Amino acid sequence: MKRFFLPFLFLFIVSCKKNNTDGQYTYKAYVMSVPVEIKVYTSDQKIGRSLSEKIISEIKRISEEFSYNEQYSQTTFVNKNAYDKWVPVEKEFIHLLKISRFYYELSNGGFDPTFAPLWPIWKEAASRRKMPQKGEIEKAISKIGFNYVILDEQNSSVKFLKSLELNFGGILRGYAFYRIIDILKKEHISEKFEIDIGANKLYWGEGECKYEIYSPFDERKKVGVLTFPSGVIISSSGRSHFVEIEGKLYSHILNIKTGYPIENFSNLIVYLPELNEKFISSAALVILGREKAFEIVSREKGACAIWIDGVGSISYFAAEDSKCRWEKTKSFNFFKLTF
Repeated sequence: MKRFFLPFLFLFIVSCKKNNTDGQYTYKAYVMSVPVEIKVYTSDQKIGRSLSEKIISEIKRISEEFSYNEQYSQTTFVNKNAYDKWVPVEKEFIHLLKISRFYYELSNGGFDPTFAPLWPIWKEAASRRKMPQKGEIEKAISKIGFNYVILDEQNSSVKFLKSLELNFGGILRGYAFYRIIDILKKEHISEKFEIDIGANKLYWGEGECKYEIYSPFDERKKVGVLTFPSGVIISSSGRSHFVEIEGKLYSHILNIKTGYPIENFSNLIVYLPELNEKFISSAALVILGREKAFEIVSREKGACAIWIDGVGSISYFAAEDSKCRWEKTKSFNFFKLTF
């Protein structure tokens, strides 16, 4: 081992397709509250369109079925009906609950998909630029608790032991990648392409891949490049969603145990050659902190990760078998690298 030292979901708003003359077919959309872009490296328009629409269709399906904000999603139905009553759900819903439980236990409760009562408090704090009262936070925390969500796998049902609201926003983008990869493998798709869902990215096909990393303080300045074979980038960028409240910057990533945003964090970028279905939430790793996050990344074959803290110091980790290469931009000296 080498070591160097919440999102809401929406359906499509707009999409566009473009067939370039340089052998690249591009499809753009807006889903899961972020831009989605697919680049298929082919000069065949039919192949590019077919593959792009297959991928977008799956992302849209996941959003429609499991979005917290979608009126007719399974999540909305469960939130309205599961208090003290068994509600039948699809097996996939149970699967998402089990993945959520994995991260809930991994983070000792810091990552909790029942965080909904905290969200409006911090949205108001961000809009007013004024810190919420401690009593407000404590009251919201009292309405949270994934341990009150009970599963009956045999009968594919779920029940809440107290009034709660589930929100799978912290795992759905990664889960979308997992589902897409499963489809690609089953259908033996060989075309080379890239998918961007927000800051997360899937590279499919043979060849060297590059992921550019920019300053969390100035998105115009590139600080370095990760180079690796095909695989997945799972990223959480606290800085890009920071808001200033009473003269201090706060991240949008909340630690549910405290009810407050995490501190001393800007970015976490994780590369995985293969996407494990229980490794799709970088937000949960952020809550654990750098050391624990790197420890968990070390369990994944070929993985590497970059952590940028709240003042811009970069830490880089790569497993012994990793084929990642991290190269700092020579002209950029703001960050203090502790190799």
